[in-house]
Amino acid sequence: MIVLGIETSCDETGIALFSTEHGLLSHTLHSQINMHSEYGGVVPELASRDHIRQVLPLINQALRAAKCELHDINAIAYTQGPGLAGALLVGASIGASLSFALGIPALGIHHLEGHLLSPLLSASAPNFPFIALLVSGGHTQLMQVDGIGRYKLLGETVDDAAGEAFDKTAKLLGLGYPGGAALSQLAKHGQQSQFKLPRPMLNSGDLNFSFSGLKTSVLTLINRHELTQQIRADIAFAFQEAVVEVLTEKSLAALSQTGLTQLVVAGGVGANQQLRDDLTHKAASVGASVFYPELEFCTDNGAMIAFAGAMRLHATDINTWQPANSFTVNARWNLELIDLTEA
Repeated sequence: MIVLGIETSCDETGIALFSTEHGLLSHTLHSQINMHSEYGGVVPELASRDHIRQVLPLINQALRAAKCELHDINAIAYTQGPGLAGALLVGASIGASLSFALGIPALGIHHLEGHLLSPLLSASAPNFPFIALLVSGGHTQLMQVDGIGRYKLLGETVDDAAGEAFDKTAKLLGLGYPGGAALSQLAKHGQQSQFKLPRPMLNSGDLNFSFSGLKTSVLTLINRHELTQQIRADIAFAFQEAVVEVLTEKSLAALSQTGLTQLVVAGGVGANQQLRDDLTHKAASVGASVFYPELEFCTDNGAMIAFAGAMRLHATDINTWQPANSFTVNARWNLELIDLTEA
């Protein structure tokens, strides 16, 4: 069975073909970073228009790379939410239209489900059940994953997500948008002993997060110091160290509370090398293992959507899924509430 995956939730157009027999056949991605960087953040209307321009050429490119034709596809999975409504509508309308025209099933996939399942695309993959740390865009959550469609929220951010905090702090340091990766690069030149930032909610007794206060603390440091290159690097180091410590300790607490020994880290912040190093080392010290997606699958991509669609079809009877005759999107969508057979 071959599943076409379509991802258009925000500022990347991702297309992929996944085969349940041969694995990932092809994936293509177009990023809108250069376009949005001129405005200091994502402009929803521009994002939607660019998805319209890119999605069909990328589908054709993915088909050529996989040496497939449209009639070889057995099902279509598209990101139904959460995300920017206009951007989601592009992928959903294309996916539903192809489904109707080809007479094959269409599946609406939760964007975060794609992320938390993405490490299963790697050669070294976890088995169910496991804990998932989702650090993608506006989301920072800890989930218990017992199987496909069986997700329990353990904790989440009460304000800014980790990725948002990285981008906002990078902007304060003059690094532009998107700034997460640039801040991590700058932090490599920072000195550990220069600044100490708070660890929000580290000892809160629950598994929730808070990162908006870190931005305020960074702003206070900036106002108190002359921003030389070294000071900027020292602040970046202190900020990254604080975020990584909170994410690491909360993840270990989730493992301890549930008794599970496998942790999955997914989403853009999951590419942060310090986070990977600290989590891997500290998890090993308590007998746990950490699994990460390949770096190319940390950000939004069509491969994770195609794979999630294939896993959903495998977990159900494919005959219960029908070609689309309509479509909807969910800009805000609770992962715990998704139905295993919901399109």
